[in-house]
Amino acid sequence: MQARMENPAGFLPESVKAINILYKSAHSVGVDPAILELVHLRASQINGCAPCVESGARNARKNGETDERLFTVAVWRETPWFSDAERAALALSEHATRMADNPDAVPDAVWDEAAKHFDEPQLAAIVLWIAVTNFFNRINVTTRQQAPQNWG
Repeated sequence: MQARMENPAGFLPESVKAINILYKSAHSVGVDPAILELVHLRASQINGCAPCVESGARNARKNGETDERLFTVAVWRETPWFSDAERAALALSEHATRMADNPDAVPDAVWDEAAKHFDEPQLAAIVLWIAVTNFFNRINVTTRQQAPQNWG
């Protein structure tokens, strides 16, 4: 595969400033960065965004994430390696990403479970980060952005 064009942000430099503000905002209210990495990775897996899956896994690993957990994010329900708070955030990420799959896109049970583990500013940050991730995924998938080939 080949990218259809260079990353659109390169043509729209003002958008990078706005994206950086969203990034800082989502990371400013005390949500464990590991949780934000997990929801980013899960949404990116669902959307088939290779550069975001690659960067999400790489960033999580740099921040101390284990291989076992990284290898099993897509099947998090079937493993013992995720906390209740992480599970709640992953479920919220899946539902907020797959909105068209269910008439009640984010059921109360999913929201209520997340609300048990996060206060409102933290929930707002997680929701914002899921939305930003989906934003990146849609740009990258539409323009066929590629994951870097310089692993190692």
